[in-house]
Amino acid sequence: QASFDIKKCDVHKLEEGPPLQAVLTREEGLQYYRTMQTMRRMELKSDQLYKQKIIRGFCHLYDGQEACAVGIEAGINLTDHLITAYRAHGYTLTRGGTVREIMAELTGRRGGIAKGKGGSMHMYTKHFYGGNGIVGAQGQIFETYNMASLWKLPCIFICENNKYGMGTSVERAAASTDYFKRGDFIPGLRVDGMDVLCVREATKFAAEHCRSGKGPILMELQTYRYHGHSMSDPGISYRTREEIQEVRSKSDPISMLKDRMLSNNMASVEELKEIDVEVRKEIEDAAQFATTDPEPPLDDLCNHIFYNDPPMEVRGTNPWTKLKSVS
Repeated sequence: QASFDIKKCDVHKLEEGPPLQAVLTREEGLQYYRTMQTMRRMELKSDQLYKQKIIRGFCHLYDGQEACAVGIEAGINLTDHLITAYRAHGYTLTRGGTVREIMAELTGRRGGIAKGKGGSMHMYTKHFYGGNGIVGAQGQIFETYNMASLWKLPCIFICENNKYGMGTSVERAAASTDYFKRGDFIPGLRVDGMDVLCVREATKFAAEHCRSGKGPILMELQTYRYHGHSMSDPGISYRTREEIQEVRSKSDPISMLKDRMLSNNMASVEELKEIDVEVRKEIEDAAQFATTDPEPPLDDLCNHIFYNDPPMEVRGTNPWTKLKSVS
C-alpha cells in the first residue's frame, strides 16, 4: 500500500474537511482501475453501436466522469441506497449490473437489465433507483434540502459538475457556480471529481457525517465529460476540441490512478495491460450478446407495472385493444 497527497476540499459550514492524505492498497488500486476501464470501454463501444444505429434514442455517456462513480461506491456500502439522473451506465455497473445486461438494455433486448424496456436512462438494480430522464426535475432540490435538513435525514446530495448543462457552460448559466454552497443551511464540500481517491475520502467523510446523526450534506464533484450531453450532441459547438484534449492529457481519472500505481511499484505496466485486454474482451463479448439477443415480444409490453399482483388487463392504443399485464 501507499499514501498519496490529495487536493484539499473547499468546505461550507464545516469546521474541517476530509483528510489531505489517502491510503491505497494494491488490491483497491487494481479494482478501481479495472472498474474505471470497464466503464470507459463500455461507453466507447456504446458510441460505436449508436453510430451504427444499433443503439437508438437517448444515450448519455459517462466517459471522463468515472472517478465519481467509483470513488463514491468506495466510500459507501452496497446496502446504502443510491439514486441518479440519466448518465447512469457507470452506476448500474458499480451497483451490480453486468456489462452484458447494460449493453443489452442499450440495444433494447430481452437480456437487458430492465428487460429491454428502459434503455439508457432507465436502469435499476438492488438499492439503485436508476436513471431518471426528467430534465430539470432537480428543481425540486431546494424543497428536498429543506425537508432533509428539518428531519435530519442521512442523505448525501451530490452534484457531478461536469462544467456544462447540456450545451451551456456553468459560467453562462449560473450567477454563482459554488454549487456546494447551494444547500445554504446544509454543509457542503467541493471535491476534485477527477481523482478517485479524493472522491472516496470525501464520500467517507460525508457518509460518517450522515451516519452520526448530523443530517444531510452536499458534495460538488468537479469533473468533465468527454462526450457531448447525449449522442445527438457532438459536444464541440460550445467548447473546443483543444479544451477536451487538455483535460484528457492533464487530469484523466484513469491515467492519474495508473501513474500513481506505476510510480509506487504497486503494479507493473504488463499487469495493467493484461487488465485492459481482459476488459476489451468482456466488452466485445457483451456487444456480441447485445446485438444477437432477441428483442422483447409485444406481449411483454405491459408486464411488471405492479409488483406481485394478479394478472390484469391494460387498455391499448384505443378502448378496444386490451393488453395483459403480468407482475
